[in-house]
Amino acid sequence: MIILELQGNSSHDLNLPLIEQNTSSLPLVIAVVMKYWGEDIINFEGDKNHYISPNIINGIEVAEKNDFVSYFSKSTIRDLKKWIDQGIPPIVIFPGLYDLPQHALIISGYDDAEKRILTYIPQPDTTGSIPESKFSSEWNQEDNVAIILIPKDMKNLLPKDKLLVTRSYRLCFEAERDFSSGNLVSSIKKVTEAVEIDKSNAFAWSLLGSCYSETNNIDCIRCFTQAIKLNATYFLAFRGLGNFYLKTKDYQSAEKYYSKAIELNPNRYGPIYKNRAFSRLQLNRNQEAKQDLILYLEKTPNAQDREYITEALKSLSI
Repeated sequence: MIILELQGNSSHDLNLPLIEQNTSSLPLVIAVVMKYWGEDIINFEGDKNHYISPNIINGIEVAEKNDFVSYFSKSTIRDLKKWIDQGIPPIVIFPGLYDLPQHALIISGYDDAEKRILTYIPQPDTTGSIPESKFSSEWNQEDNVAIILIPKDMKNLLPKDKLLVTRSYRLCFEAERDFSSGNLVSSIKKVTEAVEIDKSNAFAWSLLGSCYSETNNIDCIRCFTQAIKLNATYFLAFRGLGNFYLKTKDYQSAEKYYSKAIELNPNRYGPIYKNRAFSRLQLNRNQEAKQDLILYLEKTPNAQDREYITEALKSLSI
């Protein structure tokens, strides 16, 4: 992503407020959007225990308690541009870097002449700039999920014919929260409902696969495979299959699906290289495993096991 200094505003550029990271208890993207609409959450006087969490859905629930409405959907670049031209900053789920599998971005504008999508960066007078083709390719790895958060008195701007779709995607975010807190029963219930509402929701199928994998249920293979059928670039589904096969000691299959995920995006989620390295070690492919461990350290600068991996690399060099 290129970082540009803004020299002025155009009709395709939203003037988003500057909020430094770690200065709000809400996820940054939610805090910025709320402040853009005039609600300064940093000075919010409600019960802060309701929103101390980095989780997107927690932040959205706080916003909804403060007269906002939300909309979740699988969208297009055309949708993003339409919202920008309406003065609405959309939030998109995007591939992560280093040890983050994914993260959220605010779309702040677009440049049709340069064919670029502009994104919010918490620095004065700067914005991110991503070529549309690259943006489209990477966003597709997250099944083009977008979130709109607007004041309740503007809800007439939201599509009225996609309420069930937004329900399906919202359930996925709620299920993710339950999954991360260890409440698998609730997570499975919600994501199963999400699939029943919208059987074309690859996000839901992949998340259901993760839930089943966590409980060692072989049905996770069917769910991950369905997500890939719906979206052949769904990185997390390939990674999920790799994780399940690694756990069940099918190292050949684990290596296969980790490699497929890496082919989709070699710069995403450094720890996947460590997992593939372990699979390759079990297959006696030591030199390839060594290269994976080197890549793991390169792509995961803050790896907590760096010292251990460094020692492992020395033994592989003997």
